[in-house]
Amino acid sequence: MSTMSAEEVERTTRMSAAQRREQILAAASRAFAQSGYAGTSTDAVAREAGVSQPYVVRMFGTKADLFREVFQRSIDAILSTFTAELDRIDADPDAPDVETEEYWDRLGAVYGELVTDRSILLVLMHGFVAGSIPEIGAQARTGMSQIYELIRRRTNCTPDRAREFFAQGMLLNTLLAMQAPEHSMDDPALLELCSCSFGPILPVVTAAGIAQLAGETATR
Repeated sequence: MSTMSAEEVERTTRMSAAQRREQILAAASRAFAQSGYAGTSTDAVAREAGVSQPYVVRMFGTKADLFREVFQRSIDAILSTFTAELDRIDADPDAPDVETEEYWDRLGAVYGELVTDRSILLVLMHGFVAGSIPEIGAQARTGMSQIYELIRRRTNCTPDRAREFFAQGMLLNTLLAMQAPEHSMDDPALLELCSCSFGPILPVVTAAGIAQLAGETATR
């Protein structure tokens, strides 16, 4: 039976249980974001976290259990981000009306800033792709329903307006997943699409993507 190394034991004993859990979840988010559900093993997560594979299994159980926790963190991040911005809009006496594009631009901007963390975005996308796995598919559908319900309830918009907002979000996801912003200067058509899709936050997401690419290159 595998055991933790002396270095691992020393490191983990200095951390609280909550800190150890957070360390592994953060590592799992990076690993699943890179390789997806099917392509990531608990051993890969353990290497990313700097702990042993049995330690990961003891803490989280199966790979599916671990992925579902990471997936839920991405869903919760979106819910909390939209909730916080909707609270700010409600408290703003000069907030635009829900019927105006400016209102939806504010919601879109905070989403665009959120997903500059590509791990959140890519885990979300991998969760949708793994929807044929019953427990992950159920979680994906519930998460999508919760986000839709939040937008409809808090904005009182029409279903069509909510659909348009979701469609724009999925376009941003696709462009970010293919690293379009950071490569857009190489292709005028791609730059035009990214510019009209991201609007004023394009420089933010582009800078974040370039920084991530530089970090990945440095670690190879």
